Amino acid sequence: MTAPVCILGGTFDPIHFGHLRLAQELADVAGADRVLFIPAGVPPHRATPHAAAAQRLEMVRLAVAGNPRFAVDDRELTRGGPSYTVDTLTALRDELGAARPLCLLLGSDAFAALPTWHRWQALFDLAHIMVAHRPGARHAKWDECMPPALRAECRQRLCGGPAELRAVPAGRILAHAIAALDISATAIRDGVRGGASPRYLLPDSVLDYIQANSVYAGG
Repeated sequence: MTAPVCILGGTFDPIHFGHLRLAQELADVAGADRVLFIPAGVPPHRATPHAAAAQRLEMVRLAVAGNPRFAVDDRELTRGGPSYTVDTLTALRDELGAARPLCLLLGSDAFAALPTWHRWQALFDLAHIMVAHRPGARHAKWDECMPPALRAECRQRLCGGPAELRAVPAGRILAHAIAALDISATAIRDGVRGGASPRYLLPDSVLDYIQANSVYAGG
């Protein structure tokens, strides 16, 4: 069986330990040999990021430095237009081949909103989806909060363990409870503007960059 490649996208405005821990835990579960962090250029479902694209890219590079399994992919920042995940996965599938398992990493809130994404059902033809949830929250989230169309996909695609992610290249859903790190990029930005230190919420290298470049100073 081939080791999967995991993909974690986001605005990373800024990247913090919640992102990094999610990537580490789910990559361990999947048996992945690589995790690609892909900063969004023009996020379709979020407001315009506060930090410039070059700043967000540099913060991600600083955050993943030292972890040989983590890498940064800037394709959504250079591609132009809305940063649709289906386009990114299509490009990765073309590059990595039809047989390599790909795992898209999502938090449970993002997963619940999946039917609002551009061509969301096509994602299952391109990758598996691994959903990180808080311990004990899985059934409440999936049974009560999911749109019917997504619930139907889960019923046919939910797999029993990570071995299934390595056996086929795409199409499965795996939910996994991870350490609950309640860290918010919004709270970090607000704290920086208000003079509070976000130390221990994100890597020191990222905090030093934010402070040296006044990334979130002002409005």
